[in-house]
Amino acid sequence: MSLTIDFNMVSELLHQTKDHVDKMPTIRIMVVGKTGVGKSTLINNLFREKMATTGVGKPVTQYVQRLFKDGVPMVLYDTRGLELDENVREVIREELLETLTKNEKYQGEKIHLVYYCINSQTNRIEDEEISLIKALAKYVPVIVVLTQSMGTSANEFKHFIEGIHLPIEGIYPVMAEPFPIYEDVTIPRWGLEDLIAASFESIPEENRIAFTNVQQIDIARKTKEARRWVKKYIYTTFGIGFAPIPFSDASLLVPMQITMMAHITAIFGVTMDQATLSAVLGAVGGTTGATFAGRYIVANLTKMLPGLGTIVGAVISGTTAASLTTALGYSYIEILALMAKGKDIDAKELGKVLSQKTKSRLKQHYSLSDRLKESRQRNDQDASNSTSQTERIEEKEIKEGKEDKAFHQAILDRAERLIKGESPQQHSSTKLFDRLKTGKRLAHQVVKMGAKWLKRHK
Repeated sequence: MSLTIDFNMVSELLHQTKDHVDKMPTIRIMVVGKTGVGKSTLINNLFREKMATTGVGKPVTQYVQRLFKDGVPMVLYDTRGLELDENVREVIREELLETLTKNEKYQGEKIHLVYYCINSQTNRIEDEEISLIKALAKYVPVIVVLTQSMGTSANEFKHFIEGIHLPIEGIYPVMAEPFPIYEDVTIPRWGLEDLIAASFESIPEENRIAFTNVQQIDIARKTKEARRWVKKYIYTTFGIGFAPIPFSDASLLVPMQITMMAHITAIFGVTMDQATLSAVLGAVGGTTGATFAGRYIVANLTKMLPGLGTIVGAVISGTTAASLTTALGYSYIEILALMAKGKDIDAKELGKVLSQKTKSRLKQHYSLSDRLKESRQRNDQDASNSTSQTERIEEKEIKEGKEDKAFHQAILDRAERLIKGESPQQHSSTKLFDRLKTGKRLAHQVVKMGAKWLKRHK
């Protein structure tokens, strides 16, 4: 592939990633607390791009500021002045409630969650704070965050607040960043994972994808969401691979894989420039490298198994397309997970890791050729033997791990739909079903092995 095509592909991936992020329903969080309790430290450690420091600030009221940043689907409402005199605190209370209920300056923009921060080292919550928390909780979910929590006193303070029975989503002690006590003794960061989980459950479902994008603590949550979306692309690429001439055209499969990778990137919220992404994709020859590998696999399978008919060949092709998409998608997820964890790996090294992981996964599919060949030789030796060598291999694998029955059935359903009326081939349904029937058991073996391969790489 030429550099021109590579850069066009990279540009398209970056463009689609931005488009996915822009379409995410923005998550809006208000952070309330006295000056010095650690609000900025909390936000900069919870969310990517250090929003409390680098976000663009616009005043909402005298004591409420609205923070945002391009490419980050989150808006923060920050407050100040709660430590001032009683008259000022009353003004702040009115401004906060007006922002939650009307927010006229920003056309009624709705806030989804409030973090009320208290420094646990003070071991004190004032009556005015209790009153304010109750007032805020009437309009939006409130989570009390006990910052700088360490030692038994922080736990006792939490139990004390629990005894007040505030109408809140929970109380979460945290240490937002490592806290050095002595030169060689440091209290590690802790509690942020639980806070992220509680926040996720407290916000509207439609805003959870944006929250997944912006939070930088729970990488497993990002990975799970990305894999969920990859499965949808796997089913689609099976349909693309299910064609009259197996893997004859990459013009449909490659754009689908680019869209999949853009979707994954948007979920992780990882920022990559063109040079980094070029190095990563270049290591696997772009997505077209996987497509060419697919053509090679399908060609060799069909040579080994002549006379099976177009439909069985299409099932093989579809399974191969799905497996290649899975290898690329899941390997790319692992790369982004490393980046999201802050691993210091240069672009070329990331590319090597992606290439190695993709090749490792593809080896699982290459072995399919040998298994099908064994099956054919076994059937030639004893046509009456209903249990082929391939089936025995499968039975052993099934004992070691559960088969992905849902995927298996979805693939077969897709094949039957294509055969009944969606297939582009000009043949009668009866003939097509006859062809499928003659190779039915082998087709099932192909799909089942593809399903188990996918199961092992969830």
